[in-house]
Amino acid sequence: MRILMVAYDNDSYITWFPQGLAYLASAARNAGHEVVVYQQDIFHWPDSHLTEYLDHNYFDVVEVSMIGGYYQYHKLMSLSAAINASQNRKRGGVKYTIGGHGPAAAPEYFLRKTGADVVGIGEGEITFVELMDAFAGKRSLESVDGIAFLDPEGNYIRTKARELIQDIDQIAWPAYDLFDITHYSLLRLPNIKGNERCMPVLSGRGCIFKCNFCYRLDKGFRPRSSQSIIDEIRFLKKEYNIKYIAFSDELLMSSRERTLELCQAFIDAELNIKWDCNGRLNFADLDVLSKMKEAGCVFINYGIESLDDDTLKVMHKGLTRQMIIRGIENTLEVGISPGLNIIYGNINEPLSAIDDAVEFLLKYDDHAQMRTIRPVTPYPGSELFDYAVEHNLLEGVADFYENKHQNSDLLSVNFTQYTDDEVYEALYHANMKLIERYQKVQSEASARICKDLYFNRNASFRGFRQT
Repeated sequence: MRILMVAYDNDSYITWFPQGLAYLASAARNAGHEVVVYQQDIFHWPDSHLTEYLDHNYFDVVEVSMIGGYYQYHKLMSLSAAINASQNRKRGGVKYTIGGHGPAAAPEYFLRKTGADVVGIGEGEITFVELMDAFAGKRSLESVDGIAFLDPEGNYIRTKARELIQDIDQIAWPAYDLFDITHYSLLRLPNIKGNERCMPVLSGRGCIFKCNFCYRLDKGFRPRSSQSIIDEIRFLKKEYNIKYIAFSDELLMSSRERTLELCQAFIDAELNIKWDCNGRLNFADLDVLSKMKEAGCVFINYGIESLDDDTLKVMHKGLTRQMIIRGIENTLEVGISPGLNIIYGNINEPLSAIDDAVEFLLKYDDHAQMRTIRPVTPYPGSELFDYAVEHNLLEGVADFYENKHQNSDLLSVNFTQYTDDEVYEALYHANMKLIERYQKVQSEASARICKDLYFNRNASFRGFRQT
C-alpha cells in the first residue's frame, strides 16, 4: 500500500514533532508499505494544495491524526473536505483514515462528519498495519480490533477494543528519516540555549492518575526500559546533534523509584543532555529532584490545576495545596524551573481560587515560561464531559464541537456557581497581573544586560535580539 500521512498545519512558526504519526509511519513501513509524509505543518500550504497533491500523486490511503482541540477540530473538517474533493478519492481509489484522541473519543460522530472510512481507536501501531491488510483484501474490517467504520448501508460498527502493547520496548522508534528534523529541532523550550537542538522522546505511555478532565482512553502506565530510552537519545545525538530532550509522555515522574532509576541510568550512561518532562508533585522530594538535576533536568511541567483543596478532590488530582507548595519550593531549591499549569472552573470551584492562583504564581513562577490561567474544558472521553451531558450543560459531542468549544481560553461549559461574565472578569484581571509581571521581569532582565554591557564593558554580549 502507498500511504500519505498528513502532518497538518497548526499555525505555528516551529511545530512540535508529530510523534504519533511518526510511530505509525514506522510501523507501516516495517510491514512493507510505502509511506510519504505531507508536511503542511512546515510549508503552510492551503488545504486546496492537498486536493491538488492527491490528484497528481496516487495513494491507496490518506491518514490524519488529531487531538481534541477546537483548532484541531476545524482543521480536521477542512482537511477532510480537501481530501474528499480529490478526484482519486471521488473515484473510490483512496481510503481515508483518521485517528488520535479527538476522533477516537467519538468515532461515530467523526465518521459521519468527516466522511472518513475508518477511525482508529487507541494504540495504533498494530491496528494500522492490520487495517492496511483489510484494505488490501487480506482480511475483513470486522476482524481488525480497535477501529470503527460505517458499513455500506451506513450502519455504525465498532470492533473489539485493541489490547495494549505491554512490552513497549518492542515498538519501533518513530520514522525520523521521513520528517524534516532540521525544522522540528529548532523548537525553543525553557532553559534551552540558542545553539542547542531539541527533540521530543517518549519515556513511557499512559498515566497512573485519573483526573476528571483528562480524555486519555488507554488505561494504566507502561514504562520503557531505561536502556531503550538511552539508545534512542544516543541515536538522536549522533544523527541530528540533539542536545535537549523533551520527554513528551504524560508522566515521566510516575513514581519515586521509576524517576530515580531513570535518572541514575542517564548519569551512568554519561548522556550529557538537558531535558524536561511532565512531573507529579506527589514525588517532588528533594532527593528525587536533586537526582533529576544531576541527570540533566532543567524544567518540570507540573499539572497543578488548582490551589483549592476541595476542587483538587473533585478533579481526583491526588494533591493538596500543602503538597503543591512543598513540591514547588523543593523544585526551585534544587535549581530546576517549574512549569506551573493552572486551570479554573471545575465543578463548583470558588471564584477565590483565581486569586489564590495569581498569588501563588507571582510568588513561585521563575518566568521560564509565560503562564496564564485558562478555563477547564470537558473534552469528549473525559469524566467531566459525561458530567456536563448528565447535568444538561452539554447536549453531546456535536454540541461541544460545533457550538460550545470555540477557543481554549473561553468557557466551553461553566461548571461554577458564577455567571460567565463574573468568570471572565476574574480571569481578565488575573491574567493581566500575570502578563504585566512577566513583561516587567523581562524588561528588568534586559536593563541588567544593558547596564552590564556599557558599565562593565561585557564583551561577551551578542546583541539585543527578539526571543
